[in-house]
This record gives sequence, structure tokens and C-alpha cells, in this order.
Amino acid sequence: MSGESSGVGTCPGERPCKGRRSLRYTLAALLACGAMPLTSQTWPFPWPVDRIARYTARRASSSIVIDGRLDEADWRAAERSPRFADLIGGRPGVHDTRAALLWDDTSLYVGYWIEEPFVEATLTERDAPIYKNNDVELFIAGRDAYYEFEINAFGTIYEVFFIWEQAFESSGYARRPEFDRSRPGVRPFNGVGFTQHPRGPRIGYWNWDMPGLETAVHVDGTINDNKDRDRGWTVELRIPWRSLEPLAMPDERALPPRDGDEWRMDFSRFNQYREAPPAKDPGGWAWSPHGVWDSHIPELFTRVRFSTEPVGRE
Repeated sequence: MSGESSGVGTCPGERPCKGRRSLRYTLAALLACGAMPLTSQTWPFPWPVDRIARYTARRASSSIVIDGRLDEADWRAAERSPRFADLIGGRPGVHDTRAALLWDDTSLYVGYWIEEPFVEATLTERDAPIYKNNDVELFIAGRDAYYEFEINAFGTIYEVFFIWEQAFESSGYARRPEFDRSRPGVRPFNGVGFTQHPRGPRIGYWNWDMPGLETAVHVDGTINDNKDRDRGWTVELRIPWRSLEPLAMPDERALPPRDGDEWRMDFSRFNQYREAPPAKDPGGWAWSPHGVWDSHIPELFTRVRFSTEPVGRE
């Protein structure tokens, strides 16, 4: 799926910003850093804060081969998410979709299990609009930027890197050549269905390729052949920690994470069909719903806590 103020206070360890932020941005910043208690009156996002999903990612105990099959012992032992739910209303999706995470000192690993009776895909060119196929998606957020990844059953991928406009200068992105705003593929972005985000607009880098990214898909069935009934497909990703440095830069978070560190990540699935009425299926499902047709709300992403405990240990 594809403001400023003065004298309001800052989060611990943050430098005060010059100028005047909008009231909405100030509110979002204070909520994000815990400087203001959350109530139903102060929470400015369309899904309840107490219903945001949480997950503990544990360390892999052996090497992970990126082949899309998710058949290593560590994947079998990893805790899977609940069944993905309707992105808007939170109702269970018509097909079972789940995700899980593993990690080690070098990389983050992401797996998806996608039930699909008729596996289909059409797009084969990298960075084609994969959201126009049936796909699964991953978003990873830092404090002032976030990364979007999409993949279809052919294994074709789409990537974008987004930076919050108000943080572009203060967080140091403006000083980095790879975030030159004059390059091709860079343009403004203001969300999809939630276009009044308290932090304002973003800068999107559609020219972004995650360094060292490894991806694989395995189809349990016959793709684009509806004469039989398929079981589904699985997706496996490896993202080197060093490649997440642009997300970690603003608050200098540790890479790899320390025990107990938390990142915000979003896991979703989008289909080109919907369950028949009277079901109210929007065609998009997520691990943690958003209450609106928009994946681009990092405050609603799943809270992923990293544990140094090996996966599978009771």
C-alpha cells in the first residue's frame, strides 16, 4: 500500500527543535516519547492504543537458509502471529495469514505463511506496483523514517523509504547523499486513507534498494493455474542489521538490538479480491489493524521486543 513549536518540552535525550511545530505534531511527539499520558481524548490515531499487537522476537539458534520454505527447526519453534485481521475493522481474514520473526547478530529474519486456494501473480519487474497483485508487506519504522517492502508470489519486490518532512533536516538525512531530494524517484507523500497524520507529510524515496536484502518465495501449489486448488505460499526475508542504519540513526538505537529493545513493524496482506457479502472484507489484512485503509501509520505498527533468549527454549 502504497510543523513546529517552541517551549513545549522534548523527549529525554532529544534536542529541542527551532521554530514552531503544529499542535498536532507536538501532541504526537509527546505521546510517542511518553511525556504525556495516553487517554482516549489524547490518542490521535484511528485504532485503540491498547489493541496494538505485541510480539517477542527470539534469537535463531542455527543458520537460516533463505529459500522460502520456512522448514528449519527454528522456524517451526518460532511463535507465529495470530491470524491476520481486517485492516480496518479487525475481523479475521477469510484466509489464514501469519508471520514470525527471528534474529541473530547479523540479520533480522521474517517469515510469512499465506493460505491461498488459487495462487496468482502477474508482475515480474522490480519495483512494479506490487500492491496491484495479491501480496504481503513489511514496514519497519525508526523514529523519523520507515521502510516499506512488498512481494508477490513470483517473488517480485517493491521498496520505498519514507522520511518525515519535519525531521529531514534535524535528524541528519539532509546531509546524506543517498537522501538527495533532487534525485529521480523522490517525491512527496501524504498517506493513503489517513492523510491528516499529526507529523505531517513524508518524503518518499521510490529509488531505494535495501542493501543486502535476501528474499525467497515457495508456492505450495501451481501458480496461475486454477484447474487445481493450491494450499498457499510462504515468504522468507533476511535483512542485515547494518542496512537498517538509516532508520536507527536519529535516536542511535543499537544494531543489532539489545535485549529488551523495541522496534515498530507492520505485517500485512493485500488481495485483489474480497470475501463475498455480507462479509465486510476490504481486501487488506494485518497482524495489527489500523482502523483505516492506510498502512502508513507507524504508531499503530506491531510492537516487536527483541529477546536474547534462543527460540524454542521453554
